[in-house]
Amino acid sequence: MQASAAAEQFQTEKSLAQVHPYGNGNINDTFLVSIQKKPAKYILQRLNPAVFSAPQMVMSNLRLVSDHMRKQLQQETTPGNWQVGEVIACRSGENFFIDGDGYCWRMVRFIPRTQVCETITNNEQARQIGKGLGHFHGLLANLDVTSLHDTLPGFHITPNYLAEYDSLGDHHPLADQSCREVIESHRAAATVLEDAKTQGLLPIRVIHGDPKANNFLFDEISDQVVSLIDLDTVKPGLIQYDLGDCLRSCCNLAGEEPTHLAAVDFDLHRCQAIINGYLAESASFLTDNDFIFMYDAVRLITFELGLRFYSDYLAGNIYFKARDEEHNLRRALTQFRLLASIEAQEEEIRTIVGGSP
Repeated sequence: MQASAAAEQFQTEKSLAQVHPYGNGNINDTFLVSIQKKPAKYILQRLNPAVFSAPQMVMSNLRLVSDHMRKQLQQETTPGNWQVGEVIACRSGENFFIDGDGYCWRMVRFIPRTQVCETITNNEQARQIGKGLGHFHGLLANLDVTSLHDTLPGFHITPNYLAEYDSLGDHHPLADQSCREVIESHRAAATVLEDAKTQGLLPIRVIHGDPKANNFLFDEISDQVVSLIDLDTVKPGLIQYDLGDCLRSCCNLAGEEPTHLAAVDFDLHRCQAIINGYLAESASFLTDNDFIFMYDAVRLITFELGLRFYSDYLAGNIYFKARDEEHNLRRALTQFRLLASIEAQEEEIRTIVGGSP
């Protein structure tokens, strides 16, 4: 189904004017919908069925989390400018619909006067992102995590990704020797967070699941982060994965798709800014163990993403969107280069995020 036809299925105020592709997500297809003679706009998304096989659970989580955040915001003694996207119902009354090809479509109201920063260009933006992630975790800190569906079983469970990689065969015809060496040298450390969870050192909380830089909305006037979007991956998990992924995506000044691998580097100043912002919002609910495992999270999530990109490359690019056959290989090499930079600065990063070298 075309995006314009899908948009007609939702309860918008007036006739549609335009439907254009929006953003550059690796999983879902996103469109910006505008309305004739109205300032209102909407975000329309087609969920990838290969990733989200139970869309009703995704939408249940989205509704539950959004409603809870609104209630928490109403109780804040010092109201800020944090905003929660409104889910738009279909004309059938449901929160989503499945088209004839099996794709799930959903729509949320576009938050006006906001913008996405595809690339973080300064430390104040980084601090705002850290603050936004901390605020998001804080708003959901008292939500019963058992009320959420696990929409992505195995998501951010690094040993599972290793098992998937192993299933592809050790002598794959497309194998890259440098990637294989990185994976083998990090195999023993892949269970560090899952072991801590099993031992009761780290609690299960509500996580976003994908808090990379372009999922934060900045107010166009104040340049403050006012929302964290794309809540498809919200689920029970370890907040270490969220913070680790946030640092991974924002502290690489070369970006996710660098022209030259040599430019990939983990920036300590950017890391400090994010942590400062995060702690300003989250110190009240963090534990000593949370700090101890923060470095492990940054290191592990970077390795994990490189492993996933590489495995998808070997599998024929079936999970992540790819421009060409080797796109996911290049993505993997970027993450493994970033991993090397993180490990080279372990002592400095531990000093910033907490935990002893």
